[in-house]
Amino acid sequence: MTESYLRDGRTPDTDRPQGRAYHKGPVVMRGSQVPSSTTDQRLLDSQASPDWLHTDPWRVLRIQAEFVEGFGALAELGPAISVFGSARTRPGTREHEMGVEVGHRLARAGFAVITGGGPGSMAAANEGAQAGGGVSVGLGIELPFEAGLNEHVDLGVNFRYFFARKTMFIKYADGFIVLPGGFGTLDELFEAITLVQTQKVTSFPIVLLGSHYWGGLIAWLRDTAVPAGTISAADLDLLHLTDDPAEAVDIVASGDQTAPHTPWTEQD
Repeated sequence: MTESYLRDGRTPDTDRPQGRAYHKGPVVMRGSQVPSSTTDQRLLDSQASPDWLHTDPWRVLRIQAEFVEGFGALAELGPAISVFGSARTRPGTREHEMGVEVGHRLARAGFAVITGGGPGSMAAANEGAQAGGGVSVGLGIELPFEAGLNEHVDLGVNFRYFFARKTMFIKYADGFIVLPGGFGTLDELFEAITLVQTQKVTSFPIVLLGSHYWGGLIAWLRDTAVPAGTISAADLDLLHLTDDPAEAVDIVASGDQTAPHTPWTEQD
């Protein structure tokens, strides 16, 4: 009979009986999965490798910590609107001006303004919120090409994980105003639409600001996705399109995701 060995050379029928169960918290291990040392032993070992900092179980604690920090920072924020838009928007452009106006109007209407905390349209909305006397919030993300929160953020939280950050955008907001933006903006937009469409969140108006930019997307949804049956025509009513920052703020302030909006015509 051929003798079987574990990966470290020991035989399972001498050093590690195959049938013996080793309990590590809620996890049960047998055979080659049984560790050679206990959790306490590794904890007290001053020569232990720091590699454990990079393992998945430790990441769970990091993720938990991000949620705890986010919940703690924003729990008493009060009414708030998340504003999204491109980090590449330049000062002096119409998009930047709309961001400042939206932030200012939201603050004057009694809302805190939540953005991704970066430059461009995010900084514009934070700037407007500050100028309007409101709370300017930035939820930053660790990225290789962006450096910290913009200077107009009063309350900032930095995240390692996109999904933890995205939870905060939804949980503490009463609606979205979406300025022209790229992949990150689209990601947040469609996440919000999905949560509203599946009734995971209710009374959550979503406004697209800038018909020239968003009109092509709306046309594609209406002319391609609806006929294909991948969405229903009623799903388009979850989106409100306008070029007027005042109207955008009025829609989200109403708290009604079915508030009247411009019909989706062939010209949109």
